[in-house]
Amino acid sequence: MSNDQQGITEDQWCQAELIWNHHRMHHELRPVDVAIGLGSHDLGVAAHSAELYRSGLFPTLVFTGGNSPTTAKVFPRGEAVHFREHAIDLGVPAEAILLEPNAGNTGQNITLSRAVLVAAGISPASVLLVSKPYMERRSFATARKLWPDVEILCASEPLELDDYLKSIGDEKLVLDMLVGDLQRIIEYPKLGFAIEQEVPEDVHAAYDCLIRDGFTSRLINS
Repeated sequence: MSNDQQGITEDQWCQAELIWNHHRMHHELRPVDVAIGLGSHDLGVAAHSAELYRSGLFPTLVFTGGNSPTTAKVFPRGEAVHFREHAIDLGVPAEAILLEPNAGNTGQNITLSRAVLVAAGISPASVLLVSKPYMERRSFATARKLWPDVEILCASEPLELDDYLKSIGDEKLVLDMLVGDLQRIIEYPKLGFAIEQEVPEDVHAAYDCLIRDGFTSRLINS
């Protein structure tokens, strides 16, 4: 991709890649009791969840998510409902999928999915969170806070930033979200929503630069 054609300068591209790489947890995957596919605007989460199911990593998959301003037009019946349908189309048996259709944020994704599992008689010791690539670290920090007695692993489509931008088709949205998720990683522990995560100095500097350049639509209180 030509960064100039996409409206992103070379400096902004480098800053975005630093943040992108920090958001990825790089967990080594292994079999777990349950996977939770976190709803979003990115249907790739459902596709990757289906791929991981077919590889035998887990027997039960929860899709969680209602709607947000970003997803209401794309997934009018709710993120989890559309994700479930896509996973079934990709070969996941309907009986292997549990549905949580109400969550409106990451904390609710975790707590409401946990309640759905309890209702199904499932008490996992290990959980795989499947998310957008740049949501791995925030979902991990949130789950470790809200579900501390369960081992948490994270996964997402194995895409580099360039390929992810091509798949989404909206570079401004993605960079805004990279910045917004990092802000939440920094601020949410202070509010009791997540565990603390170290942010390296170069990543924090990249974050400050992108905020100055106007990638701010996903910031809290912006």
